[in-house]
Amino acid sequence: MVAVQTVNATLPLVSGGWSAEKDFKAVGALSGATQRNLEPVGPYFLAHARRARHGRTFSEDERIQAQNTAKKTEEDENDDISDSEDAMLLSREAKDWKSQDHYAVMGLAKHRWRATPDQIKRAHRKKVLRHHPDKKAAMGDRDENDQFFKCIQKASELLSDPVRRRQFDSVDEAAEVEPPTKKEAAAKGKFFKLWGRVFESEARFSKIQPVPLFGDDNTTQEELENFYNFWYNFDSWRSFEYLDEDVPDDNENRDQKRHIEKKNANARRKRKTEDITRLRKVLDDASSQDERIKKFRQQARAGKDKKRLDKEAEAKRLAEEKEKARLEEEQRKKDAEEAAKADREKNKKAKEAAKNAAKKNKRVVKASVKDVGYFAEGEPSAAQVDSVLTDVDLIMGKLEAEDLASLAERLTAAGKDAGAVKNVYVEEVKRLVGAGKLKEGEAKSFA
Repeated sequence: MVAVQTVNATLPLVSGGWSAEKDFKAVGALSGATQRNLEPVGPYFLAHARRARHGRTFSEDERIQAQNTAKKTEEDENDDISDSEDAMLLSREAKDWKSQDHYAVMGLAKHRWRATPDQIKRAHRKKVLRHHPDKKAAMGDRDENDQFFKCIQKASELLSDPVRRRQFDSVDEAAEVEPPTKKEAAAKGKFFKLWGRVFESEARFSKIQPVPLFGDDNTTQEELENFYNFWYNFDSWRSFEYLDEDVPDDNENRDQKRHIEKKNANARRKRKTEDITRLRKVLDDASSQDERIKKFRQQARAGKDKKRLDKEAEAKRLAEEKEKARLEEEQRKKDAEEAAKADREKNKKAKEAAKNAAKKNKRVVKASVKDVGYFAEGEPSAAQVDSVLTDVDLIMGKLEAEDLASLAERLTAAGKDAGAVKNVYVEEVKRLVGAGKLKEGEAKSFA
């Protein structure tokens, strides 16, 4: 950047007595004048041609150009705030501002509660350019009715105030979207679009943002449950103050003022209750038509049926295993009983056989002493027979079955040799005495 430098210089003073008439000297001369034709170019040529074509004066042309510029400015303003103005809208009375559609007055009917503060400002500027009384007069409109302009001012004032705008939005029926009928929603590809618009419209009243979306056919069960849970517990900021009856500002009739305030409060509560009921009905209609709910219920039912069938199958398997175990246990007990019975029979037979063998062996033992005449010389006496048999019974009483069989076997081998038989008894007595089963000298016949 070039720096600017200021130089202070003082011009030389004119010498005293200097005058232009006598002291000025020309150092050159001007050439003679030459006449030439000049033509306007650029915008100046266009302005000249326009005036010449229409026969306008400069002031007339400037006024018409100003009007065209203003009109072009209006048209260049965002087309999204250029709603048409019908005769009924233009004929509105300013005193009926409370019943008018402020968004329609401002040209924002298709935006409504979505309109930004910047759009509201631009819409107001555009409406003022078109309907200002001075502007109308400049355009030759001598109609002095400025009611619609007052409506514009009132709409701009209300929509620019966030609190008052919310009050109006709370009762803006034109922004409501009617729920589709069952037939309309059943049309192919229409269900999610139509119901989505309804809940998008209702979502503007939610204190909690963002609001769950209605979704589509790909919505998960968890998302769908969250959606309906949110809406069935919807927390709305709608308060309906905009519809309140005007409260008188004077302080003369306080009772009347309190009466109107109480009446307004009751009306708000009633409208709030009616709005909650209305929204519940909308939800009931939507859920009754929502095929996703039916699909998830069928899936849940199928899952429950599968669990039930699996549970029944498991119970059946356990019952079969239990029955099998019972039958096996019964068979085991039966086999055990049969085996025990067979053992008992076998033991019984063995015992009987042993008993019979023991009887036989006892007969052999008793017969052995009888065959040798009870060890007597000649005919034995009764006392002698009794003594020998008593000792034989004593010995047999001390013997086990095996020992008795061994004794009988040896006695059989001894035959009728009295000495050999007696020796067999003597040896057996000695064995029993040695085993502690007999006392010394207890079997006297074989001592």
